[in-house]
Amino acid sequence: MRDHDEVPTIVIERDRGSGVGTFLVGALVGAGLALLFAPKSGKETQEELRERARELRDAAEARVREAQRLIEERLETVRDGVEDRVERVKEAVDAGRQAAADARAELTDKLERSKAAYRAGIEAAREAAREGDEADEAQA
Repeated sequence: MRDHDEVPTIVIERDRGSGVGTFLVGALVGAGLALLFAPKSGKETQEELRERARELRDAAEARVREAQRLIEERLETVRDGVEDRVERVKEAVDAGRQAAADARAELTDKLERSKAAYRAGIEAAREAAREGDEADEAQA
């Protein structure tokens, strides 16, 4: 009985890249094989090479246009996201500034009330001292 460790394992990896390089290599290999196995005259071979080169160029241009379109779409998405985040940051900064202004106004108001209460306390203490002095003089 064979052990499972002796069974050969086949691993197939797939690269999910753009495929442009693979496409170009495949097109070139295909063109080369077509030349090797198709018995044609030199003029026919040259014309076929020109036609295949045009097809290859057209296919490559189409792929480049598609890649550009995808990049532009992604760039627009990123740009929109950045603009949205910048707007949210601006709103947060504005809200922070308003909160700071409100807090400052509230603190200024409390400070003014505290000063007024302090002055009133001092004035009341002076008045009480004067009344006390007058009472002392009246008794004397």
